[in-house]
Amino acid sequence: MFRKLVLAALCLTFFVVVVGAYVRLHDAGLGCPDWPGCYGHLVGVPDQAHELAKAQQSFGQQVDISRAWKEMFHRYIAGILGLLLAAIAVIAWLRRAALRQSPFLAWSLVVLVLLQAALGMWTVTMLLKPVIVTLHLLGGMATLGLLAWLALRQLHLRGSSAATALRLRPWAALGLIIVIVQIALGGWVSTNYAALACTDFPTCHGEWLPQMDFPHAFQFVRELGMTAAGMPLSQDALTAIHWTHRVGALVTLLYVGGLAFAALRVPGLAAHGGALLAVLLLQIGLGVTSVVMHLPLALAAAHNAGAALLLIAMVVLNFALSLRPAN
Repeated sequence: MFRKLVLAALCLTFFVVVVGAYVRLHDAGLGCPDWPGCYGHLVGVPDQAHELAKAQQSFGQQVDISRAWKEMFHRYIAGILGLLLAAIAVIAWLRRAALRQSPFLAWSLVVLVLLQAALGMWTVTMLLKPVIVTLHLLGGMATLGLLAWLALRQLHLRGSSAATALRLRPWAALGLIIVIVQIALGGWVSTNYAALACTDFPTCHGEWLPQMDFPHAFQFVRELGMTAAGMPLSQDALTAIHWTHRVGALVTLLYVGGLAFAALRVPGLAAHGGALLAVLLLQIGLGVTSVVMHLPLALAAAHNAGAALLLIAMVVLNFALSLRPAN
């Protein structure tokens, strides 16, 4: 039962991450101006004439029912995930002897999801401040990665007996860090609405090195679309954000691709290497296609899902390399 709960939580976390991206990309992050309810409603959203009139009077804005439901659906499934993680943590503690596992990771996930709830609240109350939204995205990815590790611990796998597997461990750990940094850069692009700052590929504005404003691009304490000084964020700053993510994608392609090919040659790791390479190429393809096709919503959401799958693939490879060799 514990294994089934963990696997269910992993699948639900992936779904929450993808739905969160869809809500953000659909500009529904402020579909509800309050938290945790929506225009004062904990269940559902205002949809009757008198409820809409009251909400408009109380919050000073008209209710967009479609956007409100998207936001509340995301909150509901995130809440279910929180309850599921709490149940997993309690079982991990009560059955720690039978499971032969420390409950630390399970309880860490509970702390992380509570932090996620706070970030979700601040996302609304701070009006989509980019650094808060990006941290919220990274928190969701961290939850996914840790749950993937917890799920793998339930499968009783054995590692590769090849000597080269041991030498791959630090390189795989570095690969995981590179993927996390690239996800953070992608989140910064999304939360600053810089995905179409460059609409051509492989160049940007017809140049390999376009005019860019890095100091303002990577100021973290500021409002959406503004510099820290309160001036509108320039196109050059948005270009810098987008261009940096492209460079990160190239680094990720070369490094993680090389790591995947190395894993393909190690007995017992070929399947992990093949899966990693397939997800990597899919993610790069989705990113390029999103730019060329001017960011259709479905492709943008798929690109976020691809990032989640790439993270899982890297976690799986690192987990496989951490195992004891098969007898």
